[in-house]
Amino acid sequence: MRRTAGLAAGLLVLAGCGSEPSGPEEVVVTAGPQEVSVSPTQSCLDGEGQRYSTTPPILEVSPGTTIRLTVPASVADNGWSVQVFDEELEEQLGEVDVDRGQTVFDEITSSDVVPPAFYLVVVEDAGDRCDGFSGAWPVGFLRAGGSTGGTATAPPPG
Repeated sequence: MRRTAGLAAGLLVLAGCGSEPSGPEEVVVTAGPQEVSVSPTQSCLDGEGQRYSTTPPILEVSPGTTIRLTVPASVADNGWSVQVFDEELEEQLGEVDVDRGQTVFDEITSSDVVPPAFYLVVVEDAGDRCDGFSGAWPVGFLRAGGSTGGTATAPPPG
């Protein structure tokens, strides 16, 4: 009986080794001393497009802070890019393609984006698996000294 139980336990351990993740993987974002794991708002999982209810994190950062994005190996193997959006996550301001196979992108700082509040969205290349549907991981940033929304006012005369 002991031998059978030990064999069964060993098979369970082996079955878990090297298996694919059961759900969407997270992207890790580092900005200065802050590190946050970001869940996707959508992904392609087992050939099916999936959408998720999740609120993107927002990090307060100092001017000039290096932002480091680390993606899972599966995303790097498919290829990915970083899209830059406004503070409402509505208007795309730019995009940077990352070399296929590269898991880390750290060539952007909080001062590279003109508005003080902005989003970076890691976007996995779509490929053929989900008819053009791909993974997306948004994260917001608010640069210290900046403000969100509002209108600019002229300085007082004088």
